[in-house]
Amino acid sequence: MARPWEVLLEEVARQRWRRLVTHATFVSGSYADAPDLVQEALISTFSGRARFTTADQAEAYVRRAIASRAVDASRRRARDRRLVADVAGRTPTATHDVDRLPGADVVRALATLSPRERACVVLRQMEDMSVAETATVLGLSEGAVKRYTADAVRRLGDLLDAAPSAAEHETTTVTTTASKEMPRAR
Repeated sequence: MARPWEVLLEEVARQRWRRLVTHATFVSGSYADAPDLVQEALISTFSGRARFTTADQAEAYVRRAIASRAVDASRRRARDRRLVADVAGRTPTATHDVDRLPGADVVRALATLSPRERACVVLRQMEDMSVAETATVLGLSEGAVKRYTADAVRRLGDLLDAAPSAAEHETTTVTTTASKEMPRAR
């Protein structure tokens, strides 16, 4: 007979795997690292002493573990790159994944953010967590969450070219020009 946690693990791993991998992709900024992050988060969540009774609660724990692990892994990689660069006597070079999968532009844009900015924007904007919840998950102050989120959203807007398209700009220009030509009512 299966223990209750085994049933929850089975449900989360089988039925919610794709959503968790998508979440991990956004948080980590890497398609390649996402499945490993999910596995590590599942192991840490279900091997720990967390008490949850539903699959939704278990999934929430796993999502938090993914965010924490992604930030930690990014720090380790940055430290390792600095060490290798010091040993080699040259600066590290950036590599970019050229994926053509749907949302690849968003993943690439998220990958340019710092680990904390990325975690904050994903949890706040994509997971719809409150500032307080995000601060608790990441161990930050609410002010830091707000700052990281605002900075990240601004940079993502610049990277993803959130400016109006040429057609929208033409419509705005025509409307503005037309409104200037019309006499004012007195």
